[in-house]
Amino acid sequence: MLRRLHPEQPESFAFTPANLEWAKAQITKYPEGRQASAIIPLLWRAQEQEGWLSRPAIEYVADMLEMPYIRALEVATFYFMFQLQPVGRVANIQICGTTSCMICGAEDLVAVCRDKIAKEPHTLSPDGKFSWEEVECLGACANAPMAQIGKDYYEDLTAETLGWIIDELAAGRVPRPGSQTGRYASEPAGGLTTLTDHAEDRAAHNASVALALETGDTVKRIDGSEVPLSTPWLGNAAAAGQGAAATATAPAAEAAPDTEEAGTRPDLLAAPRAGGADDLKKIRGIGPKLEQVLHELGVFHFDQIAAWTPAEIAWVDDNLGTFRGRVTRDDWITQARQLVHDGKT
Repeated sequence: MLRRLHPEQPESFAFTPANLEWAKAQITKYPEGRQASAIIPLLWRAQEQEGWLSRPAIEYVADMLEMPYIRALEVATFYFMFQLQPVGRVANIQICGTTSCMICGAEDLVAVCRDKIAKEPHTLSPDGKFSWEEVECLGACANAPMAQIGKDYYEDLTAETLGWIIDELAAGRVPRPGSQTGRYASEPAGGLTTLTDHAEDRAAHNASVALALETGDTVKRIDGSEVPLSTPWLGNAAAAGQGAAATATAPAAEAAPDTEEAGTRPDLLAAPRAGGADDLKKIRGIGPKLEQVLHELGVFHFDQIAAWTPAEIAWVDDNLGTFRGRVTRDDWITQARQLVHDGKT
């Protein structure tokens, strides 16, 4: 299927402040020079914010990741999870049409969408609230036929129940997702035949349905304020959202104080020794930006790194910003000692 950008495009796109903080934090998951690896989560966040991916949104994400526009376009047009045209402002309904669902009545669900939303897929309803499409297998074959609406699966559907769900959504209510016939999960339609012990003690709903009910509105757009920003991989939630560039270039004067908890400050230099700094980029895992950070800390030579103790590594780690963990992950000490041994600079 040929996938093209929609002929009508908005003039611009920008993440909400909260989503921008989230996006910058995601970029820090990836090594220096590999920021393009964040392309899918950032495009997905843009779609969750707007409902679909416009050209300005794709180019905005590409600029954040310093990627050529064509590379970002390749990703957006390849994956069918990305919507390249406007969708209903309430919901885009995805009807699974693959074998199990087709046998169990998916065509009846499509007929409901044609009747209540629009004759053709990828078309807005007259009130702009809904759109629909037929998709390939969504992996809920035991509960066929089913549809994905927003972030949830609606399973064991009939034409009548799907029509009711659409009416509920149109009225501003979000029906309970999951099986619409009362099944707890994917047990036989007639009830459990195995693992029946203590079945009555289980929670009222399976985990997916329970989370949806707790969230309340699982079809709304994501502006980033719903869930607090968390970046446990940085080891410092306060630095979340600063972005790789902001934290990676923090000067040594703003680094963590020399405390027992922060480790032991190693021998640092105000400037390289005579003859100039060693090429720290010869250590695998150190790129130009990380080399600059090390220079700002006062690290210019292989023998400085080779001499670090575990306590000194801890201090350096606390002062590397978004590069935290690189010293041990890439085993700088062993590499630096080998370079010293080989007499390289």
